[in-house]
Amino acid sequence: MSTQDSMEHQAEEFRKRYTAVQEQIAKVIVGHEEIVHGVLTCLFVGGHCLLEGVPGLGKTLLVRSLAEALHLEFSRIQFTPDLMPADILGTNMVLETPDGKRVFEFQKGPIFTQLCLADEINRATPKTQSAMLETMQEGTVTVGGVRHQLAKPFFVLATQNPIEQEGTYPLPEAQLDRFFFKLVVGYSSRDQLSTILDRTTAGEKVVPERVMDGAEIVKWQELIRNVILAKHVQDYVVRLTLATHPEGPFALPVTNQYLRWGSSPRGAQTLALAAKVRALLEGRFNVSFEDVRRVYLPAMRHRVILNFEAQAEGTEADDVLLEILEKLPEKADSTPVAAVVAEPS
Repeated sequence: MSTQDSMEHQAEEFRKRYTAVQEQIAKVIVGHEEIVHGVLTCLFVGGHCLLEGVPGLGKTLLVRSLAEALHLEFSRIQFTPDLMPADILGTNMVLETPDGKRVFEFQKGPIFTQLCLADEINRATPKTQSAMLETMQEGTVTVGGVRHQLAKPFFVLATQNPIEQEGTYPLPEAQLDRFFFKLVVGYSSRDQLSTILDRTTAGEKVVPERVMDGAEIVKWQELIRNVILAKHVQDYVVRLTLATHPEGPFALPVTNQYLRWGSSPRGAQTLALAAKVRALLEGRFNVSFEDVRRVYLPAMRHRVILNFEAQAEGTEADDVLLEILEKLPEKADSTPVAAVVAEPS
């Protein structure tokens, strides 16, 4: 088998396995196909996901269904104002040995898992939220000067409520930047809501089958990084990132008007990796401009900070990013073209 045939075979196998996980989640979750796709994209590139939506839209159920479809260790942390860092990470406990001596022994917290649901993460204090920074970036926990390695794959899926802000603590930019995607969960349609009632009020209980384990996920993570990102497409990723920097060399008028800060290099890394997943799902081993455009909003909406003028006019980050996406040309020496956008929202 040639190298090209091998790549095509691997891409086809990835698509089949990815679809198998999707099908199991669809047994429980009605609709929200793009949200499910966004969460799975984060999982298969080794990133973390932030889900934003009002209560009752199925955010927690989605994570539980994902944990059941994957043979991964699962834990749930309910974030509250009185939650402390040690409640997440663990702590050194004083234990007495059989011979009467006292020794310190580290008791692991719920973060020592593979799939962690951080429910209502913005209800905890900044001190507690900061306990997640090292785990999300390094995959490690340091307590008492000792570093503990987390199992791989390690995936944090956090939820937050966008409307009930009393008693909440907005996530700091440093923590937001560690999330691969920010997905906005919307309402169900008429047909979807009817299906939800049929499934949940008739005494039926559907349980997803386990179709994948951690070792296989790590294998696909390695494959995704081998997808080809041509130089001209990579330059488009770079310019899309730089276009969010006010007064920068690629800043557009809308950038200078409404943005106070732009994306970090993590934004460019996110665009590249997420686009590689899109390419594989389309049966290709190379990234296209369209792959990049389709992941732009969930990759960038939490990495740009609006200025006072945008807030006063009610302009959202998505509005600014969509205009950048529409007006920034694919090639550096070409004229702007309108872009077709389909993104998890």
